[in-house]
Amino acid sequence: MNDWHPEALATIADRLGIAFTDLAPPRSTRFRTHGGPTIHVLDWGGQGPPAVLLHGGALTARTWDYVAIALRPDFRLLALDMRGHGASGWADDYSIESCATDLVAVIDGLGIQRARIVGMSLGGMVACEFALRHPDRTESLAMVDVTSRPVFAATARMRTFMTDFRGAATVDEVVEMALAVSPRSDPERLHYRMRTLLKRDDDGRLVWKSDRRRPADYPMILRHLAGFEARIPDMAAPFLLARGGESLIVSKDAAHDFTARFPDGRWINIKGAGHNVQEDNPRDLADALRAFWGGRLRSMTQKGIQ
Repeated sequence: MNDWHPEALATIADRLGIAFTDLAPPRSTRFRTHGGPTIHVLDWGGQGPPAVLLHGGALTARTWDYVAIALRPDFRLLALDMRGHGASGWADDYSIESCATDLVAVIDGLGIQRARIVGMSLGGMVACEFALRHPDRTESLAMVDVTSRPVFAATARMRTFMTDFRGAATVDEVVEMALAVSPRSDPERLHYRMRTLLKRDDDGRLVWKSDRRRPADYPMILRHLAGFEARIPDMAAPFLLARGGESLIVSKDAAHDFTARFPDGRWINIKGAGHNVQEDNPRDLADALRAFWGGRLRSMTQKGIQ
């Protein structure tokens, strides 16, 4: 399926108040990892400093489209499909460490020495692991709606929807299914998202692009998250936690407590956003990232804003 839809992107961006000047498609490229899968990257171009964007579980690099068009005039945005997602290869190993190693292969392949690293949910875990392992390659770290101790039960309905999905004939049919699970979602943005998450199977039915061959190891993920608490006090890079203002997964107390462990941390609420902050309110997230990267969020250390 073609997942580049500039007209729909422009319509949604206008409605969300995103200022953009360039709707040229990102360049699609692939990097072979050492002993691992091929990793697909969307390179949005630009002459500014590089920033890497990592999506959440079951999503793809396209989840960052709204943020990318807002920031591309000032930064070179690189959005990855993590292993097992989107157009990247599948693997037998989906450990956080392996995903972080994939990121090394990508930035090495692009000739990038240091980058601003941003990750949402599962991508935030990978971003944090990368920053801890490679401080010399990390200009700054931003995690979107994920902390060391998320409210895992709040993800149950969406996890069940993803697991129980057995295919559909049309994207509209999948959107209807998703709305039944999450009735407050915006149908237009859901449609845009679903076109990027689905592919035609051999029988013509639409199925997920992501590797669903075996269940995700959630206990491992939660243990890895909790383990960050002992490691992040040594992180020198500036840190930002962008919490969805309406998130059920990251509480304000958890955001404060997690951020307080970083030597140079700050956190903010992104109003009107749930867990998928980069799609729910990409304008304010892009503004927050721009301010963070410009050093203008330092006065908000360990504080939240509405």
